[in-house]
Amino acid sequence: MIDKFLLKQTVLQRLEDSLRQAEQAARAAHETATHEENIAENKYDTLGLEAAYLATGQQRRAEAIVQALGAWRAFMPRDHDEGLGIQLGALVTLADARGGLQTVFLGPTGGSMSLDLGTGTVQVISRESPLGMALLGKGEGDEVSLPGPSARSPFEVVGVR
Repeated sequence: MIDKFLLKQTVLQRLEDSLRQAEQAARAAHETATHEENIAENKYDTLGLEAAYLATGQQRRAEAIVQALGAWRAFMPRDHDEGLGIQLGALVTLADARGGLQTVFLGPTGGSMSLDLGTGTVQVISRESPLGMALLGKGEGDEVSLPGPSARSPFEVVGVR
């Protein structure tokens, strides 16, 4: 049986690792952008400018991860309430048309990742994702389809915790 609190801790660890990587990449890009050897000598010499754009992008990525970390730290997974249907914190097993099973964990923003737990893989999704929005309020036995032109055949909800 999958422990939701262990899943939360695993997501937090992944986000913290991603934050370290983003901060390191931002520092490296900033150093490149401001290094004296990268001062533009003519209008076609754009290495310093490109590195500055990269540093800004990496800093924004780090800020988004910090916000996601805050949301995940405040998040407390609860037991499933059949009366409410699938809500934030639900661990959902889906079956596709061929009978293939997939497990998803509905978490707060910024957690889109796949976790290999040794006993199987859990896809962490946010409630803002297309699948997350489609799952909200559903229960066992319900069908869920993804909207849009690339919609796959529907999934059936076969288990919720």
